[in-house]
Amino acid sequence: MAEKVNIGFIGCGGNARGHMNSLKGMKDVDIVAVCDLKEELSKSAAEMCQAEAYTNHKKMLERDDLNAVYISIPVFAHGAPEMDTMDRGLPFFVEKPVAINMELAQQILEQVEKTKTITCVGYQLRYMGTVDMAKETLQGKTMNMMVGKYWCNTGIGDPNAWLRQMNKSGGQIVEQATHTVDMMRYMGGEITEVFALQENRALKETDCPDVNALCVKFASGAIGSLTATWAYAGDWSNANVLDIMFENSMIHWYPGGIEIKPDPENPPEEKAGQSIDRVFVDAVKSGDGSNIRSPYTDAVKSLAVSLAANRSGKSGKIESV
Repeated sequence: MAEKVNIGFIGCGGNARGHMNSLKGMKDVDIVAVCDLKEELSKSAAEMCQAEAYTNHKKMLERDDLNAVYISIPVFAHGAPEMDTMDRGLPFFVEKPVAINMELAQQILEQVEKTKTITCVGYQLRYMGTVDMAKETLQGKTMNMMVGKYWCNTGIGDPNAWLRQMNKSGGQIVEQATHTVDMMRYMGGEITEVFALQENRALKETDCPDVNALCVKFASGAIGSLTATWAYAGDWSNANVLDIMFENSMIHWYPGGIEIKPDPENPPEEKAGQSIDRVFVDAVKSGDGSNIRSPYTDAVKSLAVSLAANRSGKSGKIESV
């Protein structure tokens, strides 16, 4: 591969801009093409990145200078962008969640495995140094219970926005609290069963539940819970919080830090985090995706937990993942 990795973007919204800013700081990366159905977004992103603007991702993928593609689009729009990118033989980074339903996720997964495509899904929390510290602390220990929390105000706003329509976003557990679900899996192992209660209490004009309470069972036998709401008008300090009980101790983890109580005799050393974008770019350059902690093959499992929760919310029964 050439000295620089040439990247194209499908989707130029807020999440995409974050990745663009990260990549722009890398000397071995050029963002050469950007695409969005909204021409004004595509043009402004192109100006920001000194790239060529497109409104049709198929036209962008006709370029012969692309080395990788970022796909940052609403949940309901997944499918064709991933398939078309793989048809071009290109690695891709895709934002979470990976699909609106398991049927589509499985179709994409089959093609990923068939083509051995290097993939990375935007579960960036996995790459934090505090996550390594927590996993080191849990190594060889018996986890008893894990309690997760994701409270925020994202759902407050336009009731007609796609985010607040179940058939387009899948609701908060699929679209947003998937980060917490994913961290529960990454810290505690696979989740096998889910029971969920979901209600509309504050946001009556949407069909997306605004309060969610999940009970989960891990393959290890440990149990857990997750509460999520996007009708809380406070700050973000209650989003992506985990309390992990193991043996006679507890880890309190949140994106800004980690606390272990009681104080362990041998506390884990502080560890530096990694940039998910850097990890992906290095994988593209080397052709080796083994350092990617969030490949598509694994991200599908986090989606399966969220969808099982939604099924349980409707059926009133425990659902298998």
